[in-house]
This record gives sequence, structure tokens and C-alpha cells, in this order.
Amino acid sequence: MRDDERSTRRATEFVAFTHAHRADLVRTAALLCAGDEAFAEDVVQTTLTRLYLSWPRVRRADSPLAYARRSLTHVFIDEARRAHRRRETTMAEPADALGTEPAAADADPALREAMLAALASLGPRQRAVVVLRHWHDLDVAETARVLGCSTGTVKSQNARALAHLRTHLGALDPTLEVS
Repeated sequence: MRDDERSTRRATEFVAFTHAHRADLVRTAALLCAGDEAFAEDVVQTTLTRLYLSWPRVRRADSPLAYARRSLTHVFIDEARRAHRRRETTMAEPADALGTEPAAADADPALREAMLAALASLGPRQRAVVVLRHWHDLDVAETARVLGCSTGTVKSQNARALAHLRTHLGALDPTLEVS
């Protein structure tokens, strides 16, 4: 196969993948970024750039979407650690991308805002564990694989994050339960 044919095939496959999965990646990024829509878009754009550059490896993966989520999580953690990110704060409304199910559109806006604030109060790794474990419903082993850490680290980060969320949300509404 000639280089121009290979390049066209690569671009076509990548565009099809992006059309099929970008919304999922944006929702995940919006959760990881605790509703910061601009930061979420930056994380997705960086992730898609990295995926395109390594597309031959991505398309050979057992699950290109899982590969993309792993890359997205790593980009988020890398970006969240940067010093400029710690100094900047965004006071925008929560992203519409968080409402993924039709029932979510009817959800209580105050509860949604409280959950985004609670997620924002977590560190990047704890937030990543919570999103992967409880939003994407990954098991401990898969979450550990995505984050590149041990299962014990996932368990301890999850326990600490849930305890923090219980405290944070309990202060807002004592009747609220976090499982």
C-alpha cells in the first residue's frame, strides 16, 4: 500500500472513531475536570491529538475506546499537576456534557452543582478513580490498569475519595448518602 493510501485510510479510520466516541470522551473529561468545560475540551483535544499520532497502535488494541479512556485519564492527571492549572479557577456553569442520560436532564440542578463541587474538591488521582470506578463501572483491576497503579492503590484512593465525598456532601445535606 502506498503512503498516500495509508495516510487516507488512517485519517478515515480516525475520523470514524472520533465521530463515534468523542461525546463519550467529552463526558468523561467533564467529570474528571469537575464541570470545567474549557479544561475538559482541552483534555479531549490533547487526547485526540495523541491518539492520532499513535493511531496504528490504537487500532490494534483490543478496545480502542478503552485505550482512548486510558489516554484521556493520563492527559487529565498530567494537566491537573501543572502549576498554572492550580492557580487558575473557572467559575462557569456546569457543562451540559454531564447530562448523559435523558433522566439526567431532569435531575436537580442544585444536586448536580453540589456533586461537581464535591468532585472538584478531590485530587486528580482520586477523581480519576471515582469516575472510572463509579461512572464507567470499571472493576478495581481494570481501573488499576488504566491508571498504571496497583489494585491496592485504587482501593485506598477510592475509599479516601468516598470518605471525603461523604464529608463534603454531608456538610451540604445531612440526608444525602454517598455509596
